Amino acid sequence: MEAEVVRMSCTLFHGGPNSCGAVTSGGTESILMACKAYRDMAYDRGIKYPEIVAPLSVHAAFDKAAHYFRMKLVHVPLDKKTMKVDVKAMRRAINKNTAMLVCSAPQFPHGIIDPIEEVAKLALRYSLPLHVDACLGGFLIVFMAKAGYPLAPYDFRVKGVTSISADTHKYGYAPKGSSVILYSDKKYRHYQYFVAPDWQGGIYASPSVAGSRPGGIIAACWATMMHIGENGYIDATKKIISTARKIKTETSKIKGVFVFGDPEVSVVAIGSNEFDIFRLSNALTTKGWNLNSLQYPSSIHICCTVLHTQKGVADQFVNDVKEQVAIILKNPKEKTTGMGAIYGMAQSIPDRSMVTEISRGFLDCLYSTEVSLSNTSHMNGNGKAHH
Repeated sequence: MEAEVVRMSCTLFHGGPNSCGAVTSGGTESILMACKAYRDMAYDRGIKYPEIVAPLSVHAAFDKAAHYFRMKLVHVPLDKKTMKVDVKAMRRAINKNTAMLVCSAPQFPHGIIDPIEEVAKLALRYSLPLHVDACLGGFLIVFMAKAGYPLAPYDFRVKGVTSISADTHKYGYAPKGSSVILYSDKKYRHYQYFVAPDWQGGIYASPSVAGSRPGGIIAACWATMMHIGENGYIDATKKIISTARKIKTETSKIKGVFVFGDPEVSVVAIGSNEFDIFRLSNALTTKGWNLNSLQYPSSIHICCTVLHTQKGVADQFVNDVKEQVAIILKNPKEKTTGMGAIYGMAQSIPDRSMVTEISRGFLDCLYSTEVSLSNTSHMNGNGKAHH
């Protein structure tokens, strides 16, 4: 089943007969595997301190990979208008330690697809592997042409693209805990594997980070793909992209806010030059919308799913934005409160280690099992924990 999920995914991304891959536990693991493979490849080429050259907008899992694998992540600035990576700056960032280049299709913050064809030319010129992170939108972009929304080439059709990560548990609609990492050639996947030939317990060989892997999730992923089928995916893609395009077009017309770049997939990010955009996020929460808050620059985004394609939902969103922006513009300089204020404040703290400390404290709280004094028994009779 795993082999078939990988083969179907390779086909969708126009992989050749030598394309291959593996199923992982999610986008982070897929990204970790690509970085690990290219690190080991760089070691083979005599590079002692491998570097990842990636856009500033790239997913934080690349920071995690660099942290885990003793690599250095070199962030390349974006074009302020398009929010795409600046290709000239990317060329300047390449040096003798560069182990890999990265583009996103699309990136998480603003839903923008990087100029993959141009970066692929750099990859070929400097003989470097190029990873395309399509974790978020991978299972939309592969169906967009057939859904009537053609895109510039972003996959294995582009000479120079050597790997792609895509999450089956996002727009592939499989249960959480499944993603694919794909390579244009088997020689790259070999660097991903781990083999300990001399262990007393026998020869230990594993394809990805996990030792034991849940077969149930892979089976459910396979079953989902077979059940929805190409037509099901194309239909969902049509609905989602048309909804996102509508939100993009209508939101762009609202005075006081702007849309970042020209998003082509399902994510639309909104900013403002008139007021603190987190105030809009707060206001929309009261209307039942739950948007992601983004930083550097302050912005919020909506990620369209099948839910948003239901009749009247997109119109309701646009109307709520219009209405709330009009209210905010009456007092554009007013102070931000609540969740928005926390994000605004966090960005302004110069000592970033403080933000890290607070975040660690938050994670600790999630693991706390201390019983409050008012509640002597942790569980009441019906097995529900008291809060």
